[in-house]
Amino acid sequence: MYMGYNDGSALMRTSNFREKSDDGATEKRKSRTILHCDANSFFASCETAIHPEYASVPMAVCGSVEERHGIVLARNELAKKYGVTTAEPVWQAKNKCPQLVTVRPTYGLYSEMSEKMNKIFYDYTDCVEPFGIDESWLDVSGSFKLFGNGKSIADSIRERIKNELNITVSVGVSFNKVFAKLGSDMKKPNATTVIPRERFVPIVWPLPVSDLLFVGSSTTKALNRIGVYSIGDLACCDESVIRKNLGKNGILLREFARGNDYSEVTVSGYEPTPKSVSNGMTFRENLKTRDDISFAITYLSMSVAERLRRHKLCCNNVAVTVRLPDLTAFSHSVSLAHPTCLCKEISKVALSLVYAKKAMWEEIYSVTVHAEKLTPEGDFGYQQKLFPEAWEKKYEKSHSLEAAVDSIRERFGKSAVKIASAIDNRLV
Repeated sequence: MYMGYNDGSALMRTSNFREKSDDGATEKRKSRTILHCDANSFFASCETAIHPEYASVPMAVCGSVEERHGIVLARNELAKKYGVTTAEPVWQAKNKCPQLVTVRPTYGLYSEMSEKMNKIFYDYTDCVEPFGIDESWLDVSGSFKLFGNGKSIADSIRERIKNELNITVSVGVSFNKVFAKLGSDMKKPNATTVIPRERFVPIVWPLPVSDLLFVGSSTTKALNRIGVYSIGDLACCDESVIRKNLGKNGILLREFARGNDYSEVTVSGYEPTPKSVSNGMTFRENLKTRDDISFAITYLSMSVAERLRRHKLCCNNVAVTVRLPDLTAFSHSVSLAHPTCLCKEISKVALSLVYAKKAMWEEIYSVTVHAEKLTPEGDFGYQQKLFPEAWEKKYEKSHSLEAAVDSIRERFGKSAVKIASAIDNRLV
């Protein structure tokens, strides 16, 4: 399933993966059994579950061509045989397979199926960590007496999901999360792959380094430049070479390649503190006028500010990434006079960044607003004053107003309160 352009670095920074155990529980972790359950072609499988006729034709779930989101989100096995891949444009997929049946996504269905799938997981363990809508990690170390070993549990889960939901999953079974994820990717569809601690080297090390979790396209190219092509190459690479080319993250990846992942399966509801908050969008039409740009920036800044307040964070830096119709991209950033989590302040700065470079382009294909250098809300580090400054009074009033909007939208839905310019706007 297509999850967006990402080399994994952002996810790595906000994950609970760490280099080594720091709580004295190393021996306990050595005896762990972790499952990674990954639904096969999830969107396409869900659509086929309610439309069995799709099983006999090459089919792909695609975004709207009319709304300029015309890429393949998921495809079935028949479409894969024609070389159809996720994230490619619909026109390109149809050139490969003229008889391809395209289906618009039904997101409510996918959420419902995901919830049902996770309920099945909870029948085997209470340690379930979703990793996107279509995959989850399970720690079944304490479930052996009830359900058998890791492979038996994995096979049981696969059978139940197939019989009860009419979709299939691939399951990786290993002693840590990274290798369990690797195992679920090795055999598809509807398969169980076991990577035991005592025999992981001949199974894992010959694989391409790009198969390792968090090694995306950018990281793969960086590793290839220094002669690292397989996971075994990474595991055996000199630390100084890795650190020079990839920094601390490279050292962490090398530990993963060696089987040294100590992260626990995090119970549902845990959400790591983000290092940055961003929101980007390709609108239905290119942004041409100042009104178009103003609406787009405000629309995106609302989401960014709401997420900052949800995490009780403020940003010290605002950045904007602009993508042009020829898909070239430009990024610009600026430091703020004071930390903020307000939409009006973030959007004002973001707009100034775009307008400052407006002469570089005639139209904008897509735009992203980034809030960076985050600090805890209220932790501004300023000298306390007997009388607050004027901006502080305005900030408190605006914060109260935007927080009240957050409460309304949380209770009654995001469409309960929206900016007036979003009503019947041709761009969204």
